[in-house]
Amino acid sequence: MNCGSSSVKFLFYDMDFETTLAKGMVERIGGAEALVEFTDFRQTIDKTLPNKPDHEVAIREVINYLTDPASGPIKRIDDIEGVGHRVVHGGEAYQSSVLIDENVIQVIRELIGIAPLHNPANLTGIEVALKLLPKTRQVAVFDTAFHQTMPPEAYIYALPYTFYEKYKVRRYGFHGTSHYYISRRIVEATGRDLNRTRTISAHLGNGCSICAIHNGKSVDTSMGFTPLDGLVMGTRSGDVDPGIISFLIERGEMSPDPAAPTFIGTILNKKAGLQGVSGISNDVREIQENMARGNERAALAFNVTARRLKKYIAAYAAVMGGVDFLVFTGGIGENSALMRRSATQGLEFMGLMLDEIRNNAAKGEARISTDSSPGQIWVLPSKEELVIARETKRLIQSQM
Repeated sequence: MNCGSSSVKFLFYDMDFETTLAKGMVERIGGAEALVEFTDFRQTIDKTLPNKPDHEVAIREVINYLTDPASGPIKRIDDIEGVGHRVVHGGEAYQSSVLIDENVIQVIRELIGIAPLHNPANLTGIEVALKLLPKTRQVAVFDTAFHQTMPPEAYIYALPYTFYEKYKVRRYGFHGTSHYYISRRIVEATGRDLNRTRTISAHLGNGCSICAIHNGKSVDTSMGFTPLDGLVMGTRSGDVDPGIISFLIERGEMSPDPAAPTFIGTILNKKAGLQGVSGISNDVREIQENMARGNERAALAFNVTARRLKKYIAAYAAVMGGVDFLVFTGGIGENSALMRRSATQGLEFMGLMLDEIRNNAAKGEARISTDSSPGQIWVLPSKEELVIARETKRLIQSQM
């Protein structure tokens, strides 16, 4: 289950076979009408929920769908053996997934100050699910947990150390379940030893992050204290000279006031990135279409994004002393052959040699480097929901 501020998304698994029995979402929660779309892959249900429904109404709708006598994949609510919740921020408290208890709930609540956009909604989902499924064991899977193996030199910012001591200001990293899955799947696909690999995982979607994974452990990642740091994203700036902020505040172009239309957070999170540079869209598909028509701003936005990505790839190879696998995942990573080509062009010197034919033809899991390339380049769809389901099963079975 993945609860956002105005949405609930779910996948329902039979973990004996790791098959998906149903999936769906409820969107526009809190609005005049919420939109519902559920499917068991035989039939799809589309409808609306009136009267400004809240998360409890939405999750109850999910449970009713799963246990519907006529069409549900299960017949009794007790057949739901576990619920895995995506939780964005676990801070320094959790290095792995955990069974949810009152202490876990309290920690998630305490971290709202660090993750005000995500943890409140994640917590709401947990509390509602516990109310509606009181006998069902529930698990929190944290986006930040995988990155807790980073060394201090990777996560400490060069700020007065007291900010870390007082407020835990440090690099946390996100997309951890995606990077974790990629690091395990690539060794399965190639027959390599996890403990003898150097993998760079590039998760490229509307939000983008890249991770250096040495012997199966995260040793560096581009997102930082918040998901704003690092790569250029759909509407997020990524790395920015901090001096620019004070410069623009002095000129009235930015404001520290959250209620102001020029609020710093709004501009950097929602008006920057591909959208900000191109003035067209945050969608790489639209950017590429406009590039093909000769739009210079679209080309500039694309090239800024690809150049930043290339710099991070090379930097993380340096951190690990080389690279065995470079893996692209996420909507852009899986579908934009042009982005993959642009980000790897010129990296032949470090042993990454793209095969143009394979790159252009890639669908699903595919190796896109040449046979002679010392470092392999791959496209792998990430399965974050499956990671959450596996972690939930593992923790439930550990208590049996």
